[in-house]
Amino acid sequence: MTSRTKSILLVDDNANVRKALRDLFENARFTCIEAEDGAQALELAERLQPDLIVLDFSMPQMNGLEAAPLLKKKLPDTPIIMFTMFATEAFAKMAIAAGITEVIPKDKAASDLLPRVGSILHFPTE
Repeated sequence: MTSRTKSILLVDDNANVRKALRDLFENARFTCIEAEDGAQALELAERLQPDLIVLDFSMPQMNGLEAAPLLKKKLPDTPIIMFTMFATEAFAKMAIAAGITEVIPKDKAASDLLPRVGSILHFPTE
């Protein structure tokens, strides 16, 4: 039995960050969808039903904390990881209250983000 590829919605206003995340996840056999901000993420999430969302906090139009509860309303069973430079304990509490599953600092992409995504989705990343 083959398991289907898991899809990840990458939401960040920085194209370089999205490309780096896409490379990281596609090398681990995930399919990636990209959005530039929270508003675009809402439209893509509803239409494409990703298995997981990696969401930045600081974005124009609609930031990650504004988008998270709206994304959870549309996709209540879809985990959301906030991937941000603002990963303080106080910020993490606000993010979790907004529907975020976990907050991971941007400087931990390779060491923490990929293994956590694999664990959350029960998908091998090695």
